[in-house]
Amino acid sequence: MRARTRKRTGRTRAPARTGRRTALLAVGALTAGLLLTAPQPASAANLITNPGFETAGADDMPHCWEKSGWGDNDFSFTTTSDAHSGDRAMKVELTRRAEGDRKALITESAACAPVVTPGGQYDLGLWYKSTTPDASLTLFRHDETAGWQYWTDLKTLDMRPAAWTEATVRTPEVPAGTDRISWGVSVYGTGAVTTDDYTMEQVTEPVPEPGCTGTARECADGAWEVLPTKNPVRSMHSVVLHNGKVLLIAGSGNSEELFEAGTFTSAVYDPQDGTYEIVPTPDDMFCAGHVQLQDGRVLVMSGNKGYPSADGTIGYQGYKDSYVFDPETETYSRTNDMNDGHWYPSATILGNGDVISFGGLREDSTGSVTADLWSDAEQRWLPMNRVNQTWSYWGLYPSMILMQDGRLFYSGSHVFGNNIPGTGSAIYDYDANTVTEVPGLRRKDERDQSASVLLPPAQDQKVLTLGGGNIDSNPDANRLTDIIDLKQANPSYVAGPPIPQGTVDYGDGPVPQTGDQGKMYLSAVLLPDGKVLETGGGLHNRADPVFETSIFDPASETFDPVAVDPEARGYHSSAFLLPDGRVMTTGDNPGNGGWNHDVSVYSPPYLFKGERPVITSLIDSEWTYGDTQRITVDRPIAKAELIRPAAVTHSSDPNQRFVDLPLSVEGDDGTTVDLNVTSNPDLAPPGWYMLFAVDAGGVPSVAEWVHLQGPAALTAKDAGAHVHDFAEAPEGKVTGPGRKRSAQPVPPTVSGCDRHYGSANVCVPTAFPAEVAETAAARCAWLERNDYGTLQVNGKDDPLRLDGNRDGVACGKGDVRRG
Repeated sequence: MRARTRKRTGRTRAPARTGRRTALLAVGALTAGLLLTAPQPASAANLITNPGFETAGADDMPHCWEKSGWGDNDFSFTTTSDAHSGDRAMKVELTRRAEGDRKALITESAACAPVVTPGGQYDLGLWYKSTTPDASLTLFRHDETAGWQYWTDLKTLDMRPAAWTEATVRTPEVPAGTDRISWGVSVYGTGAVTTDDYTMEQVTEPVPEPGCTGTARECADGAWEVLPTKNPVRSMHSVVLHNGKVLLIAGSGNSEELFEAGTFTSAVYDPQDGTYEIVPTPDDMFCAGHVQLQDGRVLVMSGNKGYPSADGTIGYQGYKDSYVFDPETETYSRTNDMNDGHWYPSATILGNGDVISFGGLREDSTGSVTADLWSDAEQRWLPMNRVNQTWSYWGLYPSMILMQDGRLFYSGSHVFGNNIPGTGSAIYDYDANTVTEVPGLRRKDERDQSASVLLPPAQDQKVLTLGGGNIDSNPDANRLTDIIDLKQANPSYVAGPPIPQGTVDYGDGPVPQTGDQGKMYLSAVLLPDGKVLETGGGLHNRADPVFETSIFDPASETFDPVAVDPEARGYHSSAFLLPDGRVMTTGDNPGNGGWNHDVSVYSPPYLFKGERPVITSLIDSEWTYGDTQRITVDRPIAKAELIRPAAVTHSSDPNQRFVDLPLSVEGDDGTTVDLNVTSNPDLAPPGWYMLFAVDAGGVPSVAEWVHLQGPAALTAKDAGAHVHDFAEAPEGKVTGPGRKRSAQPVPPTVSGCDRHYGSANVCVPTAFPAEVAETAAARCAWLERNDYGTLQVNGKDDPLRLDGNRDGVACGKGDVRRG
């Protein structure tokens, strides 16, 4: 991993609890002082007061402008006569920099900061000269409740040492609760930036009249279609490739019979023609980890070395094998081995293109406490002595989300049973090798197979966690949602709105959910209009499918129930965004060992609301950090974004993210658009992305594929990305590396199945739902309703008392009295 220095948001704060360096410069409200000329008011169009620095203020700063910044650097703020117009311009210079930045901002006061309208957009502009490549246009917003806070970086300024250059950019929609903004230029590398003649105007482009090209219901709720061709493999892993196809990995598909036969499968699905191509698969990648590498290949790590023993004394085992799938040749190739087995591992790509993996089960079915690191530079798994280790057990498929400063946020979403000890969520700092607990996650031991997603846009650093249950105790799955804002100094989950209820099928047809019933096994998918689709799920461990689909709006933090997938989508199901803006769902593996091969596709409401914008030209598909990239569209758009393609399994895709691209509109017709790419690889890890252009009505284009290049793009910059430090003072318990150990003990019933009955791919629950009485008759009736069929008793033990006549068959004739 590359070395990182976490940086503050440009505000002076009290010293952090961690003892890190504090800002060297206090920021005052610089609204008073000796005025050399009459104050320059904001004009009717330009919302900036004193836009050309012609009126002086206090502390050697112009009226309505303030000094800001932090860190270990030598700097100066000067008013210079080298102006674009008038007599004065503002120069910010760094002559030495170890860390931090300096910026001149509009004073954060009611007298100076421009008033804005929530939901509105604003065109910002300035003239500048720059002798450094390390400068960006930075925004802060005033929240009516929380006060002033960092909002976003909009644009990286190119080096222009000699000639005055104009820079323009459009803000995203102003968040709800925002009444004013402040902005200016951040300098975070040695050199000087001189600015003058700031402008800020509200965008008045009309919102297109909403049309409807479908039925009224389709326009409100979208529509599902079950495709005529079934998925030929029992896939539980879905990866959207940068050629628009979908890799569907099954391995043995949770079938012990296929495992024993050595029948391991994958398929490549082509949405263009609806065909499937079966791919030779060298190993059992059932319950592996996977992630797209920066070159577009797919790294597949670990998988299933062995199923549980018939007597239940040995659990699943994970191998050390690892493979890379090449979308061009549609073949797998072997890499070097991982340091440990990881059945159900995490897989998170980092800002330098490396991949880090935690958790899962080892080759002996104990829990892995080994962190494994794939080196992008060396194209191999690094030896253990080159990887920081805390010897922590993170569980199975722990959701590890990359934060904007390179740390990892463990959201609390996981698979199988109870959460990790403590609060159930944490921040892991690889460089410091520390784990800090994060509070607020409700019912942390009932977030088994919940879903977590970094909400749009990634720049906001908010994470939503939805639903979950517990396969060991098997309560009704919950409706909980929790939201955390990682921009806060001491972040904590807060309660979000409950998941809407739908219907549940106990085996006799769907009935309305009641009480607090929610769902586990659900999927969450980022949509190009900036919302989140949640769909699928079940009420209990591999049983009782829930039929409910909603769209979550991060701006209002509300759910809107929409059309429902007609197919059951529980355990081993996947949902993911296609480049055409639809969502595809596959799979379902109930406890009786069956498999749903039907495939559903959802068209969200935005696909029924008139013509879609079209990206008519893409100048370059190879992008680098800090770029400005030009596209043309057939009509004006409101926003554009990059969405990282899915690599999803078991409700988990920690790499899914939606990265806003602030835009500058050129020309009078609004069809030439410059897109401003973040300079921070931790916000948008290197790789292939879907580029969507979205109109003011929320209707997206079909995606174009662009390749965001990795660390090599930053080698010319001494300072690197402009990174703001959120969560810089978390108050939770901090732990460093524990004692070195080989493994974490894990019971062989980790998958919530009683192995005394049936085969390994059949899951008789260790705990039945609460409504099932603890009698053989009630349990056998439940098993019959859920189509378990004949169940052999493995060995002599019959802990659930299902084999009353001891003939070796559970729930057979003569085992229970039937009324």
